[in-house]
This record gives sequence, C-alpha cells and structure tokens, in this order.
Amino acid sequence: KSLRSENKVKSLSTIMLPCGKGSDENKAIHSSYINNDPFALPHDEDPAKDKCDSTKRKFCDASKDLGRDLKRFMGAMPEVNERIHQVDDAEVLPTVTEIKKLKTAYRVAYVHSQELLEKTNELIRIKGRAELVHSLINAFGLLRYIKVVSPRVATDVEVLGFHCLDYITFLQSVSASEDIDDSYNPLDKDAENYGLSYDCPVQKGIYETCCLISGATIVAAEKLIDNSADVAINWYGGWHHAKRDSASGFCYINDIVLGILKLREKFDRILYVDIDLHHGDGVEEAFCMTPKVMTVSFHKYVHGFFPGSGAVDDVGMGKGTFYSVNLPLLDGIKDAEFFAIFSRVMQLVRDKFQPQVIVMQCGADGLSSDPMASFNLTHMGIARCVGLMLSWNLPTLLLGGGGYNFANTARCWTFLTSLAAGKKLPLDIPEHENLPAYGSDFEMSTTAGNRKDCNLKQYLANLMTKVFRNLSNI
Repeated sequence: KSLRSENKVKSLSTIMLPCGKGSDENKAIHSSYINNDPFALPHDEDPAKDKCDSTKRKFCDASKDLGRDLKRFMGAMPEVNERIHQVDDAEVLPTVTEIKKLKTAYRVAYVHSQELLEKTNELIRIKGRAELVHSLINAFGLLRYIKVVSPRVATDVEVLGFHCLDYITFLQSVSASEDIDDSYNPLDKDAENYGLSYDCPVQKGIYETCCLISGATIVAAEKLIDNSADVAINWYGGWHHAKRDSASGFCYINDIVLGILKLREKFDRILYVDIDLHHGDGVEEAFCMTPKVMTVSFHKYVHGFFPGSGAVDDVGMGKGTFYSVNLPLLDGIKDAEFFAIFSRVMQLVRDKFQPQVIVMQCGADGLSSDPMASFNLTHMGIARCVGLMLSWNLPTLLLGGGGYNFANTARCWTFLTSLAAGKKLPLDIPEHENLPAYGSDFEMSTTAGNRKDCNLKQYLANLMTKVFRNLSNI
C-alpha cells in the first residue's frame, strides 16, 4: 500500500458525520454504518439511553401517525421543524427505530458490460466517471455477491414509446454524421431546436450510447418484473432531464421514463423518488397527468438554478393532480435535516399511494464536495434515504444521475451497492488501478460541508405544511 500515508490516523467520526467531534458516540454511530447497519443505534449500552429515548419521543411523536392523522401532524409542524434545527446527526439517529430493519441481503441485479462502461465513459459531461464507479465496486469484491446482468440496446419502438419521432430522427442523423466532433458542430442552428447545444452537445454515436444506457435500465426493470431480483441497479442510467421532444441538462434520452413504462406492464402503482440536486423535471412531465406513477423530487430550488422547475405548488394536472410531489430546498442542507424531511414525506407518500415498486434516482451532486457547491450532504445522508426505501421491501430500481466529483460519486454508489448486497465495507479503499483518484486519504470518506444552511425553520415548516396538505387530497 505504497500510496497510503504510513502515519495516517483518522477518527471514524469524520467519515459521514458532519459534527466530526470524534466522540465515542460518534465513533459508535459510524462503526454501525461500516458494519452495514445504517439504522443501528449506539445507545444499547449507554447509561444516557433514557435521555436519548426522550429526545426520540420529542422528535418523532408528531410524525408517527402521518397517514392516519394528517391534521394533528400539520398542527405540530412548527415544533417539529424547531427540533430539526436543534439536533445534530447523532440525535437524529433514534428516529430510525421506527423503520423496519433492512434484510441481511437482497437479490441484486447489477447491469454492466464492458461496452456499456466504455460508451458511457466517453460522454462529454461525465468523461471517466463510469470507469471509477465500476472499478471501485469491483475492487471491494462486491461483484461476487450480486448478479451481473448484460444490457441490451433499447429498440426504436421502445424509445418512441416516450420520445417524439421528429426528435429521435434528428438525433439519429446527427449521431451518425461524420462531420461532427466534440469541438465543432456544423448543425448547431438546427440542433438547438432540439436542445442539442450548450449543455447537451452533439457527439458522434450519442444515439447508440443512449440506447444502450436506456436498454440497461429496461433490462433492470425486467429483472424486477420477472421477480429474479429484489433490487436492480444501473449506475449508468438516471438521465432525468430529457424531454419528449428535446435533450436537456446533459440528458438525451430519458431512460428513467422508459424503465417506468416497462414496469407499467406489470405494476399499477409506481413510485419514483429523485434525490438528485436538480429537479427531476423530465420524469415529472412524462407522468404529471396520471395517478399510476407518483413522482417525488427533493432538489435545490433557487432563482437561476437549472432547470428552474419543481416548486412545491407543482402538483401535476388532470387525473395526475397531487401525484407530483416536490420538495424545493435551499443551499446548505445537511444530512440530519435532509433525512428528517425525507423520512417524514416518504412515510406519508407510502400511506397514501401504497406503491408496488420503487424507482429511485440517486444523483450524487448534492454531496458537499461536488462542483455544484450547493448542499452539505455526505454519502451517508444519501445512504440513509436509500436504506429507508430498501426497508420497505418492495421491488426497487436504483439508478445513477448527477455527480461531478467523480471519486466521491464512486464512493457513494459503491456504498449503496454494498448496502443492497448486505456486505460490510472496510474503511480503506483496496488497491486497484484507480486508487490514486481517491487520494490523499484513500478512504471511503466523504465529509459534510460548512456552507450556511439557508433552509430556515419557518421555510421548512411552510414547505412541509404545503406538501402534507397536497398529499391529503389523495
């Protein structure tokens, strides 16, 4: 381990916990995470257990009966949100005792092929990321515990099940053109009409690459349909911005929509959950008029931030009214607040919608280290949310998404893979060809940021009240 510092000594508490105080309690909390039990509590042998239980009761009483007594919950919201801003991560942990424990391991289907890796690895906006993600999963030996499934290319018929013919015809033509390279596009004027400029540059072979990525998501959905897997993973997918008639936000073909359409062949109620930093606008627009698919998005929402949609009052339309749920958040939110909001909203969503299958976009651009520089999340904050959804024991499709600090995105998605597989991960990253990318500590560590949290208690109180009022109409 020549690349490691021989005298490196770090407290476990610095890995996922924003407080980073190095206390015994924080070490115990993090130790439970390393042992792949994200809902374990460090208080079993703690003489202060009674105090912890009291904190738990104060923090949870207002939400334990969400589905049965919405009115009483809404009346308690100011107190709940007051508590959200008084507790740290260690205090928030007792709230998860209400969550059913994860299975020891799920049957996991992991969609991968060398061709899929190589093609995704060449996408301009995420060039090199796919290799880091897969190689880290492989380095930890996780492929021995999950079933690797080969993707296939999505057919034109499948793609046209959502996207319009004119857009796909044009995308096919520019994708095959010999005159287009990464630096110059002679068709820019026409391409702009279909969103193929600026954030979605034309790239040779882009249509074929997107069809392979979309086919991977469809294959993952098929594994849930035929019950050969409990959890299906496609970290190459998650392109949630693509619209019916245009590319948008680095996304050309909306593999998520295609995957959900495949799942609709069996399931009547599909829950889509999006924790990417950006609003999942393409998926929401696709299903905003149907009660068969509920979309729930937790995202940054400030003036001038892409895509500019996802206000709390955006609730769908027609028969789909109130089946679009949006949690617009401001800069600086941390793991504790994010999970507190996520868990309460998702419990009511579960009670009201009664989903049969879950599709979750796990974008990692909300990590504090991401170049987007917005949220203060660690990958444990994301893991808590994913762990909660897995604990429902429903067929679950996990997809990638944003994440532009590639090393930390790889850390995050590798940890989520281990969570689904029920396998422990050591703190140190194993020796492999991409180890230098994880310097200088070479650990599975992501740290919380110290950006100002702009999510004031009154803002969160108002937000949650509106969301619960909307859901009460279902």
